[in-house]
Amino acid sequence: MTTKSESMRLPGLGMIELTVEDLGAGQPFLLLHGGAGPQSVLPFAERFAAMKGVRVLVPVHPGFGGTARPDGLRRVDQLAELYTVLVDSLELQDVTVIGNSLGGWITAEIALRKDPRISGIVLLDAVGLDVPGHPVADFFGMDMDEVFSRTFHDPARFAFDPADLPPAAQAVAAGNRSALAAYAGDGMTDAALAERLADLELPTLVLWGESDRIADPDYGRAYAAAIPMARFVLLEGTGHAPQQETPERVIDAIWNSGELLRSPAAAPANTTE
Repeated sequence: MTTKSESMRLPGLGMIELTVEDLGAGQPFLLLHGGAGPQSVLPFAERFAAMKGVRVLVPVHPGFGGTARPDGLRRVDQLAELYTVLVDSLELQDVTVIGNSLGGWITAEIALRKDPRISGIVLLDAVGLDVPGHPVADFFGMDMDEVFSRTFHDPARFAFDPADLPPAAQAVAAGNRSALAAYAGDGMTDAALAERLADLELPTLVLWGESDRIADPDYGRAYAAAIPMARFVLLEGTGHAPQQETPERVIDAIWNSGELLRSPAAAPANTTE
């Protein structure tokens, strides 16, 4: 694993320093973390790169993982623009973007930019969509016990008491929470997203944990239904963070859809499994 610092220029914001973990070599995958921060996806990235011989790039959203967030950087679409600039500056081709939770919302926004370097996307228990009758759980109104119980199929494997963390780790966790609130807002949705996704013509795989109680499986089905070229796959025995709980299952689902994610012409109409 190589840790890089990339300087990206965004209109109106100037230069932004971006930390990127770069793993493996081969077909490029851009992996975007959710509100739990980069540590929630890095072990998955290492496993994916080693198992499939691919290159996985994991940027740290500014403000997460102890990094700085410029005052003007506070929207999901700005992060999407930042990562589009990153892909272009690295001159990557045939990139599949994978995003979990908040990272999935950013992934959808990246896809809407229609950059030719992006060949497909994977939405992994994404948020961002406004689905009547299926709201995203109020993360900021929950204590940590409820967060763990709603996030994981088997919360006992992952639960911990934040008060037991060293002071530096507690500060990082507080920064993650603040950054999540800045980017996603209280409701973690964009009322206009579904309408914009209706025009998206990009191979899309929507993977969803059967036990997700942050955004339930019907929320995931609505996400897939909003995207014309999407396919929905329900993952058993896992929750809102399948890349942590059942990583091999996620890798298999992505790899078995390899042709879908690499060739827009090969993508079927919207289907569910």
